[in-house]
Amino acid sequence: MIHGNALDAIGWTPLVRLARLHPPGNLVAKLDYLNPAGSVKERIAVNMIDQAERQGLLGPGGTIIEPTSGNTGAGLAMVGAVRGYRVICTVPDKVATEKIRLLEAYGAEVIVTPTNLLPEDEDSYYGVARRLTEEIDGAFSPDQYSNPSNPEAHYLTTGPEVWEQTGGEIDVFVAGVGTGGTISGTGRYLRERKPSVELVGADPEGSIYTAAREEDIHQYRVEGVGEDFWPETLDRDIVDRYIMVDDQQSFDMARRVAECEGLLIGGSGGMAVHAALKVAAEDTGRLVVVLLPDSGRGYLSKIWNEEWLAKHGLE
Repeated sequence: MIHGNALDAIGWTPLVRLARLHPPGNLVAKLDYLNPAGSVKERIAVNMIDQAERQGLLGPGGTIIEPTSGNTGAGLAMVGAVRGYRVICTVPDKVATEKIRLLEAYGAEVIVTPTNLLPEDEDSYYGVARRLTEEIDGAFSPDQYSNPSNPEAHYLTTGPEVWEQTGGEIDVFVAGVGTGGTISGTGRYLRERKPSVELVGADPEGSIYTAAREEDIHQYRVEGVGEDFWPETLDRDIVDRYIMVDDQQSFDMARRVAECEGLLIGGSGGMAVHAALKVAAEDTGRLVVVLLPDSGRGYLSKIWNEEWLAKHGLE
């Protein structure tokens, strides 16, 4: 098959059994970092822009503006490159340098803002994106945190793929939760076909999803997952349980997966695998699918950098 363009090549990423990591063999990973721009987020980027074009919210010569930790921005930048849009991404300063360079490689303009600002702060990466959207004529912000086209993308693509690739034998789906779009959309599709499917969210320590009290919410080093507010794109009723994973566990697992399975994944993927291993060990008769959202190539200066790890108390 010859695809018409890069956007047509998104999806149908493979499932791989993590048999060396988990010898019982009931844990498999969906390698969504094999999408063209390197992450699961291309799925929602295309769907959000498709819907915006249909609704007349974005037209020729328009500008796409999005606050992002990198991956959604890369997906939108790829869409912009293919369809001729200007793309501006605002990012928190904890984002890896490799991710910023990737956005720039696609032609996106990148504005770096302080990580430790609340979403409502006008100088946060959310606030700057809001201001630019108001100021620039023809600008559109997909807003992955509230856009229903985010979970819809996974209902239309990720869910059907997992269902078909497992022959309907999936028992548990595990994914890191950021905007909540992946687990909400994929989960809804799977639940409609098999009500007994368990949906497990992996969450970084310090995120609101597993925080028992407001004072437990704090900054963490894993990128692209967790939140300090409840996104509209998360179906709060669909997730059966969350598993908290700290930075050390996330990065250790990312390195272990690379060395043991030959799969180079990011910190959020390490977090998801750590949680999925716990679930898979609970009942080896259940088939557990974990989604790996992006590649470790975007974190070589961090997860595989001993100086960076030591600087942040991560040995």
